This record gives sequence, C-alpha cells and structure tokens, in this order.
Amino acid sequence: EEICMASSKEATIPDNIPTAVQPGAAAPVPDEQRQVQIHLRKIPLLADLNDEEIIRVKSELRIRQYNKREIVLQKGGSGDGLLFLLSGQLQVIDITEDGRAIGLRMLAPGDFFGEIALINNSTRSASVVAMTEVLVAFLPAPTAMHLFSHSPSVANQMLRHLAQKIQRDSEFRALLAINNTAKRIYTYLVLMQRKPVDQPGAPPVVENLPTHQDIANMINTSRETVTRALLTLVQQGIVQKDSHRLIIVKPDALQKLVQGS
Repeated sequence: EEICMASSKEATIPDNIPTAVQPGAAAPVPDEQRQVQIHLRKIPLLADLNDEEIIRVKSELRIRQYNKREIVLQKGGSGDGLLFLLSGQLQVIDITEDGRAIGLRMLAPGDFFGEIALINNSTRSASVVAMTEVLVAFLPAPTAMHLFSHSPSVANQMLRHLAQKIQRDSEFRALLAINNTAKRIYTYLVLMQRKPVDQPGAPPVVENLPTHQDIANMINTSRETVTRALLTLVQQGIVQKDSHRLIIVKPDALQKLVQGS
C-alpha cells in the first residue's frame, strides 16, 4: 500500500489522493511543502496485515515531522498511541535526578515505539529525541490495541519484539556494570553490530553510528574516552569508518578485546 502525500508538520493519510497537511503546534510549519511516499507494508509491524486492516490503519495514521533535537515523546506523557519511525534517527533517553540525559537506545526507520505505555495504559517511561530531522507516524491507541488483539501477525511480532527488548535490556545492564571504560565501549559495539542481510559474507556493521557524545551518554563515559577508543580500533585495523556507519573489519579481534584477551 503506497501513499503519496504533501507533508509539513502533521498530516492524515488520505484514501486515494494527496492532501495538504495541517500544521502541528510544536514548531512552525516550513514555507515549502514536500512530497512524502509512505509504503505501509514496508513497515515491518504492518507488513502482513490484510487489505481491510491496512485500510483501517491508513485512515487513522497521522504523519508528524520533527526537527533535530526536538522531543518526540516526553517521559511522563500519556500512552495515547503507537509510533513508527519513517525516516531519520531517534534516541530513547532517560533523565537522571541531577538532570543528565542517559541514552538508552537508538531507533532506525521501520522501528516502532511507545508500545509499553500503550499496553500498560500508563505514562511514558522514557523520552524520545530526534537526532536528525525525522518523520514519525502516529497510530491512535484504539486502532493499535485493535491490531494487537485481532491481528495474529502483529501480535506475534509484538511478542518477539518484547522478548528481544528484555534480552537487550539485560545485556545493556550487564554492559553498564563493566568497570573498564574501554571494554565497555568495545562491548557496546559488539551489541550494536549487525550482519548485512543483503551481503552474505560481508563483515558486520554498526549502522547509523551515533555521535561520540551520544555513545558516551548511553554507556556513562566521556566523549573523549569514546573518541580515543574508536581511534585505537581504527589504528589497529579492527574497525573502519564509512560515512554514518562503522564496519567491523576484524570481529574476532573486537571480541577478544571484550573478553580481555
């Protein structure tokens, strides 16, 4: 299901034709409008919906645009819907009692978020901040909950997602318990690396590599420490920087550093 529409700050998705969007209250609307194509079936959670379900989702979905560093979700806010990242990069953060922002994880296009508050009928447990200009799709709570209870494909994906989330959170807590800061950085890279699906045999990569400051926030260290550790890996030929990603040229060598051997 492909939808072509004009986008500024917020939009509904029409059934058949493009429509001008309505401005949101969070930021001024740009003078120009741009065309945005949204392929609902390319959103993993929605990929296996039948035509009737797609039509229902399409009629309820709202598209929102946020600028870099804008808050997309505020901790303590209402769990009033499920959100999908369509383009750009988001970071999930928590704010400590002394006001420090601690990064929890990064979100990439195709990811959904806000599900915990929605399922628990509770407030948001963390904030989400735009790391770049982003487009986000918002699905109101009643429609999202209907999918959870009536669509086996969505329910199965949500169960797998929650299981993976529990595993990731456990791994991240173990990472933060590592006293050696360099080893903590190496472990972070191992957790973040993924093997390219479309390139069998290619080395693993860390896509959409966060800034050194963002990595430092996530693993509770300084930006300078992250910079030194990554520079050491580059000099040793273990990793290679490529645009906004990090290629793990020697994954076995990186794993040995994690294990301290």
